[in-house]
Amino acid sequence: MIVFDKLWVTMKEKGVSTYTLRERCGIDSKTVRRLKANENVETKTLDKLCAVLGCKLEDIAEFIKD
Repeated sequence: MIVFDKLWVTMKEKGVSTYTLRERCGIDSKTVRRLKANENVETKTLDKLCAVLGCKLEDIAEFIKD
């Protein structure tokens, strides 16, 4: 299972809000909801997140074995 717990930590460290994600990344509120629920998101969304946060994928997502 892919979880996005690290995303929220990275966002807090960098002072980025979900509002900023929506405005700067073009990530809609439904996608933010999916991230919070650890549901599927497109790889282009992950690319946008890494670009706006200036981080690597492992800074926002983690694989946890079920």
